[in-house]
Amino acid sequence: MEGNIRVGTLFGIPFYINPSWFLILALGTFWFGEQFAQVLNGNLLPWIMGLTTSLLLFASVLAHELGHSAAALSQGIGVRSITLFIFGGLAMLEKESETPFQSFLVAIAGPLVSILLFVVFSIAGSTLPLPTSLSIIISILATLNLILAVFNLIPGLPLDGGNVLKAAIWKLTGNPNKGLLYASRVGQIFGWVAITTGALAVFDVIEYGSLWTVLIGFFLLQNAGMSAQSAQVQDKLDHYTAKDAVIPDSPIVSQDLTLREFVNDYVIGNNKWRKFLVTNADGQLVGAIATEDLKAVATSEWTEKTVQTLMKPVEEDTQIEASQSLLEVVKRFEQDTNKQLTVIDQNGVVLGLLEKSSIVNLLSQPQENQSQDSKPEATPV
Repeated sequence: MEGNIRVGTLFGIPFYINPSWFLILALGTFWFGEQFAQVLNGNLLPWIMGLTTSLLLFASVLAHELGHSAAALSQGIGVRSITLFIFGGLAMLEKESETPFQSFLVAIAGPLVSILLFVVFSIAGSTLPLPTSLSIIISILATLNLILAVFNLIPGLPLDGGNVLKAAIWKLTGNPNKGLLYASRVGQIFGWVAITTGALAVFDVIEYGSLWTVLIGFFLLQNAGMSAQSAQVQDKLDHYTAKDAVIPDSPIVSQDLTLREFVNDYVIGNNKWRKFLVTNADGQLVGAIATEDLKAVATSEWTEKTVQTLMKPVEEDTQIEASQSLLEVVKRFEQDTNKQLTVIDQNGVVLGLLEKSSIVNLLSQPQENQSQDSKPEATPV
């Protein structure tokens, strides 16, 4: 969502409001105000009560999202932000839970908070001697929190129930991507049901539903479709390893080359690379050399000094095992600032460099090419 307005922080979590929220706030104030106008006297009081109810409703939505956030934080997962928008709220987490059960806990936490608020408001409304206006607000909030919990438990993404379903399928299959895909498909079905129901209601074919139902349906359909697309890409990535996405002809040179040989064979006429991985006789990584480093040695000495004399250490956090799945590689790129990773096999031999662009190139290849490329190489006996 673009154009979000930062309001502040809640328990260290950045809190935003999307401009669309003001529209639903105005509509809520108008609708609740009309309800209050039927039972309260005064020209201004019903609208003040309507605004108060709308704000308290969104405070309940915020509490719902804080429930998700608290569950995530308890698992060591950071929360990037909480945003209120026209269709409710959204807590952006830094990463997924590590197990199906943990994923379930994060998903169910929001609805549980809404159910708790329903219970609290119901008890307060039935036991406390409250003024009529306040009693009405409490009753409305109790009902709306129950509706919020039930609606969010619909088993389709992007709703909380969809995340519960995703966790369940993940547990049954051992594959989080399958959970994501199935929950997304169910979300798309519910989206189409909402759109159809709302459209029939708009044309007075059925009594239940409205234009708002259509809009909610489109929201579910769009977001579930994006989740399904993401699941398919993640599943595809999970079938490849870092080795499959190595850049062809990666910049690798031997430590035993003289600087003159290095310049003649690798630098002159090469505008693509400005930094090269350095390997020993066994092909193992020993360092890296940048073309800028050549300035430190007079050209008259290039025939005498080797690449080894100018190479510098390579940090371990820029290295990755060849057998690691591309899905994990992509997640690492998202979390790290590194633009390149050095792919190394189990024997420490350097296979080459890996970038985001090389992953994109791999995925964009025709399926038959990918199948050929990913075939295991014959091992000499």
